[in-house]
Amino acid sequence: MDKKTIIGVVLMSLIFIGYVMYNSKQQAEYQEYMSQVQAEEQARAEAEAAQIAAQQAAEPTDSLSFTQAAESEKQREVAMFGESLMAAKQGVAQNYTMSNDYITVDFTTQGGMMKKVVLSEYTKYAPKDERTEKVVLFDPETAMFDMEFYIKNGLNNVKVNTSEYVFASNGVRREADRQVLTMSLEVAEGAYLQYEYTLYDEKQPARDYMVDMNVKLVNLSPIMAQQSTLGLMWSNRTFQNERSYKNENMYTTLSYRLPDEDDVEDLGMSDSNKEKQLQSEVNWVAFRQQFFSQAFIAHDNFAYADMGFTTEEEGSGFLKNYTSRMGVNYTPQTTDYRFSLYCGPNKYAVLSDVVDADGEGIAMERLIPLGGWLVGWFNRWIVIPVFDFLRNYIASFGIIILILTILVKLLIFPLTYKSYLSTAKMRVIKPEMDALNEKYPRQEDAMKKQQEMMNLYKKAGINPMGGCIPMLIQLPLLWALFRFFPVSIELRGQSFLWADDLSSYDSVLELPFSIPWYGDHVSLFALLMCIAMVGFSYFTYQQQGTANQPGMAGMKFMMVYMMPAMMLFWFNDFASGLCYYYLVSQIITMIIMTSMRRFVDDDKIRYMIEKNSAKQKNKKKSKFQLRYEELMRQQEEMARQQQKNAKRR
Repeated sequence: MDKKTIIGVVLMSLIFIGYVMYNSKQQAEYQEYMSQVQAEEQARAEAEAAQIAAQQAAEPTDSLSFTQAAESEKQREVAMFGESLMAAKQGVAQNYTMSNDYITVDFTTQGGMMKKVVLSEYTKYAPKDERTEKVVLFDPETAMFDMEFYIKNGLNNVKVNTSEYVFASNGVRREADRQVLTMSLEVAEGAYLQYEYTLYDEKQPARDYMVDMNVKLVNLSPIMAQQSTLGLMWSNRTFQNERSYKNENMYTTLSYRLPDEDDVEDLGMSDSNKEKQLQSEVNWVAFRQQFFSQAFIAHDNFAYADMGFTTEEEGSGFLKNYTSRMGVNYTPQTTDYRFSLYCGPNKYAVLSDVVDADGEGIAMERLIPLGGWLVGWFNRWIVIPVFDFLRNYIASFGIIILILTILVKLLIFPLTYKSYLSTAKMRVIKPEMDALNEKYPRQEDAMKKQQEMMNLYKKAGINPMGGCIPMLIQLPLLWALFRFFPVSIELRGQSFLWADDLSSYDSVLELPFSIPWYGDHVSLFALLMCIAMVGFSYFTYQQQGTANQPGMAGMKFMMVYMMPAMMLFWFNDFASGLCYYYLVSQIITMIIMTSMRRFVDDDKIRYMIEKNSAKQKNKKKSKFQLRYEELMRQQEEMARQQQKNAKRR
């Protein structure tokens, strides 16, 4: 074995011995580490077991502490509110019902309030043979009435909200012509709050849909805290009852009346959320829908009112979520408050008979939006009485609308005739007007041409505004009927021809898609109305005799085609009764205009113009005419002077 081999063997042996010694050391350290980990895990497990055991051992004590805490809280509430209110808070609510021929009202002793009102004579919209579901005005899930006041508790005042307590009641008792339900909330021994609801059986429009509510504070003044008002919270969510969500929602809002006012205010017809705060007295607050209302009337007025609504989504089955917070004045001597709740139709004959406790009218009929002072009178004193009279003798509302349209046309016939004569005269003298346009083509001769035109009008007996003024006078009547038909509950559910409800749109074709601004259906009455408008507009355009004048092509497009098309999009979702009225009105107007054209032809009109011209020759000019001619002369002279100065420059 050579020297190199011996050195290699020795080195390998040393490396092997070193590795064995190092590995043994690592093994010892690892064993020590594992022993330490096992010891720690064992200690942790023992600690957890001890903790669980301690918790298990402590459970009976914690349960006892919880019971003691609950008992302590109960004693605190009893000390704060008294045993009477605490007993009422733990009571079991009972339900009671009162009804007459018009409404059925459900009450609950939870809060002592009305929670549901069903109208016996009205059903929700459905196809004609499926109308069985009655109109419900109160949504039981959201209806809430709460009275808020403060009672004394030592140096502190405690707020009482009646909606949190169960009232006591002996049920409904019947008297001669009424039903009475009394519910009481004992606030303290011998002191209680009492609600007395009265529903009348007598058939009087003022009481058919009315529930009187008298509130009494019996022996409460000694425990009442110092306060100037009692708070009243009233809220409810209204159901969608009509076919068109869009149309019904447009007429659904919150209305209110200020004392001694002849009109009512509202929060506006809006798809958004609205609210209003009034620090002045309010007579009543109403949750108004298109055809029905719920009104809370304070016979001695509310001291203030905070009101508002949020709009529900289309397809939810609801329209608005109303909330209102009112207050009534309180003094220790005040023990009785008189209220009434109207829950019924927006029917003029019914609402106009609703009065306060003293027999005075409270303008409830103004809940129906018949128009302001300019057009409302026409609906109240002419349209509604005639409509009601015709209903006594004619069953078909389509025929009633036809007769009403004819009567309106007869009423405004003198205006229509005057407007036609003015238009016809303008058509007859058109050659003379064209001659003046050719005679004075320059801009600087505008004053002279205008003067000659005025002389021509004077000789022909034409008022330049003669065709417009009669139309302007008719506009309030047209607007009045536009306001009347969509809110006339008499049309609700009445069918005519293919329309099964004249208060809603008629649909002869349901589209599988929705067209913006138009909708997802085709209203035949709206379509026929617009076709009639095209015919009437074209007829009127031809009668004016200005078809060949410059710029009239654009006017023809707007008048004959554009306006009817816009009306089609606008009226497609409107009440079919309104579209039917406008359809009949257009047809009757065209018949009248055609008849006048036939019996008053251009030769007769020319004769009238010549006759008037002969009278004007011998007629002395008035002072106004002389001043007007002098003014025209001065203006013409000023124009000539300006032209001369311009040429010199």
